[in-house]
Amino acid sequence: MTKTTGQTAAPTAPAVLGTRALNRAFLDRQLLLRRSRMSAADAVEHLVGVHAQVPKVPYYALWARLADFRPEELSELLSSREAVRIALQRSTLHLVTARDCLALRPLLQEAQERRFRGSFGKRMPGVDLARLEAVSRALVEEQPLMFNDLGKALTELWPDHDALALSMAARTVLPLVQIPPRALWGQSGLAKHTTVQQWLGQEPEEPAAQALERMLARYLAAFGPASVRDMQMWSGLTRLREVTEGMRPRLRTFRDAHGVELFDVPDGALPDPETTAPVRFLPEFDNLFLAHQDRTRVIADAFRNDIWKGNQAFSVVLVDGFIRGVWRIGRERDGATLVVEPFERLSARERADIEAEGARLLEFAAPDATHDVRIVQG
Repeated sequence: MTKTTGQTAAPTAPAVLGTRALNRAFLDRQLLLRRSRMSAADAVEHLVGVHAQVPKVPYYALWARLADFRPEELSELLSSREAVRIALQRSTLHLVTARDCLALRPLLQEAQERRFRGSFGKRMPGVDLARLEAVSRALVEEQPLMFNDLGKALTELWPDHDALALSMAARTVLPLVQIPPRALWGQSGLAKHTTVQQWLGQEPEEPAAQALERMLARYLAAFGPASVRDMQMWSGLTRLREVTEGMRPRLRTFRDAHGVELFDVPDGALPDPETTAPVRFLPEFDNLFLAHQDRTRVIADAFRNDIWKGNQAFSVVLVDGFIRGVWRIGRERDGATLVVEPFERLSARERADIEAEGARLLEFAAPDATHDVRIVQG
């Protein structure tokens, strides 16, 4: 009787995801293929925070993603301290729930420190950061302060140093939240800061084992499939290859059209690449176009420089799932005009879809004004 030997099958090559497949997966996970019925708080957690450098940005970001979104819902989260605005990913201001603030800030502390060392940290020779932390905490917990005022107060102890650099050092070593009425819908307020501990009455959490892995899995659920470089771009962290290798047994992998390995959560949505993608208006600095190293899943390389001017990002319009133009709203007396500037010629159907969604945007942004939508074709 002949004995047969078992043979190990060659590993199956990871599936390749083209640009449209990645685009539709990304839009689905970003709640942009269809508006979600999530609450504002649940959506903010699903997205692992919303970029909030500009106070109104989170409102427009959630309006684009949620059905029947009311700006008052988000304002109430900020007023009740269920959500806060704090420097997180890439050391930029994000709006997150209080729970995520406590959990994410320690995980992203490295990003704060590296950004500071590369800029203001060069101006800090001779400054005892431990002392600066203690002094700054006492100042902002006694009375919330603008960075300008905090920096001036710190120059009394470090008169030979720049006030702005001192305040940025405080922002780096302390978890500082920017408090209401700043960023409340329909209100204005100075950018005053106090500590997380003072505002929320809790200390940020010491990172537990696998906390970083859980954060990256949440990123993949909202932004994936994604490469290691994409994860690093989104978070501002470095040296994540070792972390993702530890996660590999619990993830699935793909390749993009250039052969780059992409990681993903097992249950991440992968819609048909031909799924219809509706027109969507997104605010400046939306994480949709900041969260990947390779951004071709949402914008062609030919247009990448058209959404920036210096350090300022423009608000963008998605047509068939891709960034195809920029927009702005102008106010004059009792009127509000939405001006859309496409990067290339649009079809009649695309123009009609932009006009329809633009009318809804104006109803949200300027409900008491007369409305006009203008598409300015270059």
